[in-house]
Amino acid sequence: MAKEIAISKRLKISEAQKYMLISVLVASIFLGIAISLVSYFVRQISFNTKIIMAEEEAIANYSNVIKNTGACKAPKGSIYSSEELDNCNPDSVEVSEVPNTLRSSILEGLASNEALNSVPREENSSCVNPTTNKNYTYKELSKIYKDANGSEELNAASQLIKSCSALRVIPDALPAYKNEEALLASLNKLFNISNWEPESISPSGNTVEEELPAGLNGISVNVSVEANSGTTMSVLNNIERSIREFNIKTATIEWSGSDNLLLQAQANAYYMDKSIITETKKTIREDS
Repeated sequence: MAKEIAISKRLKISEAQKYMLISVLVASIFLGIAISLVSYFVRQISFNTKIIMAEEEAIANYSNVIKNTGACKAPKGSIYSSEELDNCNPDSVEVSEVPNTLRSSILEGLASNEALNSVPREENSSCVNPTTNKNYTYKELSKIYKDANGSEELNAASQLIKSCSALRVIPDALPAYKNEEALLASLNKLFNISNWEPESISPSGNTVEEELPAGLNGISVNVSVEANSGTTMSVLNNIERSIREFNIKTATIEWSGSDNLLLQAQANAYYMDKSIITETKKTIREDS
């Protein structure tokens, strides 16, 4: 009888231990699942935080580009709202509304530059003031721009400033892209005003070996003039006075005939890289 009681107690203890082990196992499983879920959500929160911060940085940079160029009036806050961007029309923004921007620097600073404005201008009927029958002054162009109403008038006034103010000189002095035909046309014009007609003009095809600042590029061109001394000197003087830079690297001058000079030179002309706003991409990765 005692032996049966002992066996019964042992069975009950074994059963209790079994239930305890099962309970511990189940609790361990739930604890592991909970830890995994917590870790997963922590990683997701961290990853989404990175995305939000990168998005805010991109929006801030985008807003700064718009604000610094003067395409739109400055935002009320630190960045442009969607409503402000939707209501922004660059053609209807006046210079007075975007002070200390690239737009104001160009339309007020460069456009009124007296040194650039002193360069003789080509005949352009649109640049003649019908009241005075003389070319518009910057003061007159500025008044036309300030009196303009609506996007169409403002856009037309802006184009008039670009074509008729000192700004017209800049593309001629330093073009924004490589154009050998335009370069040779500029040289041909210098020859024409020097009363000399070349037999042919062509780029040299040589590589520009001159060390240039970043963004500046060169075109090599050969210049050959055979004429009387007065005409040859006139060609040289007009090349020197040209608004387009012709940097003569090598030159030889020798007598040819009784009163003729033979000039052979190799010169470099320059152009800028096209200015663009570079779009950057940033990849956000979850921590390993």
